[in-house]
Amino acid sequence: MIMQLLQDLLENTKTPLLYAVILGLLTAISPCQLARTITAISYISRDIQNTNKVFVNGLFYTFGNAVGYLSISLIIFSGASKFHVSKVLVSNGNILMGLLLVIVGIFMLDVIKIRFPDWGRLTEKIQNRQFRGNKLNSAMLGFFFALTFCPYNAALFFGMLVPLTITSVWGLYLPVVYSVAAGLPIIIVAYLLAYSVASIGSYYNKLKALQVWFNRIVAVIFILSGVYFIYIFCLQWFFAR
Repeated sequence: MIMQLLQDLLENTKTPLLYAVILGLLTAISPCQLARTITAISYISRDIQNTNKVFVNGLFYTFGNAVGYLSISLIIFSGASKFHVSKVLVSNGNILMGLLLVIVGIFMLDVIKIRFPDWGRLTEKIQNRQFRGNKLNSAMLGFFFALTFCPYNAALFFGMLVPLTITSVWGLYLPVVYSVAAGLPIIIVAYLLAYSVASIGSYYNKLKALQVWFNRIVAVIFILSGVYFIYIFCLQWFFAR
């Protein structure tokens, strides 16, 4: 029902800004976006003991997403064929992201230990920052997720948004608007997680124990999401034959 309402609004709007917002919302609620959304929310909320960071991580994830979509638009604006770019990202993005998520998930489960050379404080800092849900990692996750497309999202972005974007240099703000609208569920959930957890934090002294299990759950979600992306790639490869 919501998707049909947004599609009706899309057909009747003539304002590029509103058009980009509606396309972003359609992307946000599309079924194939669900795996990305679950993975992103799980990752940015890993540091559940530091609730203020959860919301900030959500904003940085959206920022990375915006940089990713804007980068694609700039490449096409500079003269690259949108058909070639979309074909490369749709055909190869899912398998690369799937493999990356599976590998990172395995490392997060501590199944494989990474041993760094003993460089004193630098080594300790690197080990402490491994796969933590910090601002830079959240932004990088958002950036790489922007490079993965299912056919439906590719149709919205390359088929409907990009033609508006590349008409002039002033249209390059539209991918940023699109990414913010597409990331609204993540921003909203990050905000609710941050401030609802903060409000109940004083009543529970088990956050540290919960953190360990929560990190394991996040790792499993990464692995399952990675398997899903690989499965999507295999389906696309099979039907493309």
